[in-house]
Amino acid sequence: MTAPLDGYTVIDLSSGIAGGYCTKILADGGADIIKVEAPEGDALRRWSASGAEFDGDGALFSFLAGGKRSVVVDPSEIGDVERLVAAADAVVWSPESPVAQRVSPTELYRRHPHLIVAAITPFGLDGPWHDRPATEFTLQAWSGGAIGIGRGSQDRAPVHVGGQVGEWLAGCYAAAMVQAFWLRALRDGYGELIDLSKLEAQILGLTYYPVTYFEILDRPWRTERRPTVPGVAQAADGLVALGCGTAQQWWDLCAMSGHDDWIDETTELTITEQANLHADELYSWIRGQHADDLRELASAFRIPNSPVGNGENVTEMDHFVKRGAFERNPRDGFTQPTHPYRISGVELRTAAAAPRLGQHTSEVVGAGLPRRDPPSGARHRNRLPLERLRVLDMTTFWAGPSCTHALGMLGAEVIHLESTARPDGTRLIAGIPASVEQWWERSPIFSALNTNKKGLTLDFQTEQGREVLRRLIATCDVVVENFTPRVIDQIGLDFETVRALRDGIIMVRMPGFGLDGPWRDNPAFAYIIEDASGLSWLTGYPDRTPYEPYSVGDPNAGVHALNAVLLAVEHHRRTGEAVLVEAAMVDAALTIAAEQVIEYSAYGALLQRDGNRGPVAAPQNLYRCADIDEFGRPDSWVAIAVETDAQWDTLCEALGRPGWTRAPALSTAAGRRAQHDLIDEKLSDWCVSRGGDKIIETLWPAGVPVAKVMQPHRQGELPQLWHRRFFEHVGHPVNVAAPHSTLPVTLADGPREFHREPAPLLGEHNHAVLSELGLSDAEIDALEHAGVIGTEPRRGTAKR
Repeated sequence: MTAPLDGYTVIDLSSGIAGGYCTKILADGGADIIKVEAPEGDALRRWSASGAEFDGDGALFSFLAGGKRSVVVDPSEIGDVERLVAAADAVVWSPESPVAQRVSPTELYRRHPHLIVAAITPFGLDGPWHDRPATEFTLQAWSGGAIGIGRGSQDRAPVHVGGQVGEWLAGCYAAAMVQAFWLRALRDGYGELIDLSKLEAQILGLTYYPVTYFEILDRPWRTERRPTVPGVAQAADGLVALGCGTAQQWWDLCAMSGHDDWIDETTELTITEQANLHADELYSWIRGQHADDLRELASAFRIPNSPVGNGENVTEMDHFVKRGAFERNPRDGFTQPTHPYRISGVELRTAAAAPRLGQHTSEVVGAGLPRRDPPSGARHRNRLPLERLRVLDMTTFWAGPSCTHALGMLGAEVIHLESTARPDGTRLIAGIPASVEQWWERSPIFSALNTNKKGLTLDFQTEQGREVLRRLIATCDVVVENFTPRVIDQIGLDFETVRALRDGIIMVRMPGFGLDGPWRDNPAFAYIIEDASGLSWLTGYPDRTPYEPYSVGDPNAGVHALNAVLLAVEHHRRTGEAVLVEAAMVDAALTIAAEQVIEYSAYGALLQRDGNRGPVAAPQNLYRCADIDEFGRPDSWVAIAVETDAQWDTLCEALGRPGWTRAPALSTAAGRRAQHDLIDEKLSDWCVSRGGDKIIETLWPAGVPVAKVMQPHRQGELPQLWHRRFFEHVGHPVNVAAPHSTLPVTLADGPREFHREPAPLLGEHNHAVLSELGLSDAEIDALEHAGVIGTEPRRGTAKR
């Protein structure tokens, strides 16, 4: 058995987490990753988020570089790089690498048209912002992710999501795009220039389609920041996470806490608003309970819950121990997550040692690699990489549909399965009154997540529905579902049954906590996944319980599942075998929270949340500016992050070099970090008397990473996004035409439009799909008469 990507060679001309994680995913899939470094080595070799001192390589580098080969090249001797590139299948490039700075990704693709070239940059390779400085922190501000889905509270500044999650998301997207376009290259030999924007990856991972929501409903998702209630709460003996994602869960929480009197089935308030009304009483009750007792009680009531993970405790949680979620680094001995997905019958590389600097220079550069022949045939007319893939999408809400949505945008035929009794949950969360005609078709979130899909309703709780479902599965290449495991067990649709229906099928299961382990059947919403994995731990202020990002858990699971699907597709292409993919949401979250576990196990350092400060830059914070926001509040902010001494000098110059900036201690990062309170005070005074635009105009062209903290629904006003056509206007038979976000890439030779068809109406393609299965008009009519299929929600369907 060989790994799916065995035989592929990737030249890694990147530095940092995004490029490192992209190539780690490809390396774990079996690709030969040749990491090209300057004599001083990748800066990540010297990185520790806690500032730990160490000999050799940093632990995070050791994790990300496992199984790769290291080649040292003098940046002035670029001929060696050209020879490596000519022999490779793909190049991953980022501007932080001194070697990468000597070669243009556009030129690489022009000279070597067989290559997949993935360029990972803050804003993209062109456009009005392409050369502007940025950090993870300032990108979160521009994306709207610093505010997210109403995260935080109005009495303090908005707060960013900790842990550099945007870097991990960008790397994961880059790996998926490389894999997808390898599949296309197999058809005609031609590669692709994948121009990936970290800003766009953050928009997809940290916000919930706010522009589409605003344009269709003429109102933003949130107008103020409110704490999630109960969210992460203080119990008698520690923190506990409790969630209310639906009205039923709120009612159950009321009953569990002895407050049936809080239940009001007639209210027009949202769940969040209802919970906030009773927050003080609820938190008082929680403080009187033991955390384990609360979790046991919540599980009995089917209320989402988990312990609150961090770098110290997450490796000891019984569920993760039982599932073997962590392993020992083979070279340096610290603890690290295992793979973010499990693929039965497919060999993923086990934990492998990271290379020492230049360890493989002589064997790679000295021996030489055979040059690849340039493509000779004509390019395929349709440059969609997945056009021959037929996918049955049995998913709902965000995590699963975000995976299948990407498959559809890349050309797969996707059939989205719902039922009239249980439509996709995103149809029900727009707050449209039932008195509005076709209210279930008006959800911007459903529209944003489901373009290019066919809509089929089918009640597979009935024997007639299950029979049709079995016939449909027999025609599909991939089946994706994200039910809790017990649901699939109850309807008898396990992997063995599915593979008996279609030889060589790929079944992708996306449960929250996995297919085994003590938490297997626990309900899992994004925020609970964030809490359990440690993603919440680093978000918020040190004197308060953590804020849930409330956004990362779902889309992060979706893009990891996308990578797993593509690995499975490549394995099937080579072997013809059926494949079971287990892409648990929590495993994907543990991976992008890996740095916490790595820092603690390697150096004994427990990373902590620190508001808007962080390990990458000093100063780094949000500062209030003079503008009044669109809701009439003095609540407008700018983000400033100084990564280097040169940027600090530039900032001082832009400020007019006031006396306080001349203190010698501030010339170093350590000195600035020690005096962060003073710097914050002075920058706050400077910003508060100036408008946000003026601050940007003063600092950004000078070279200081800075950003306005955008309301998420104002993403569409950013000129860089329009230049790159990140938003495409999509029409709809019920809703107004509105901008829809795409993928975080532009392509040199790919499809010019990602959204080819609007999201389907409920059951819109029932007749077409069922006719294709061989059902007659009379049989289809009988199914509709029996309520097995339909085009309207059954009476009594609950809206959120």
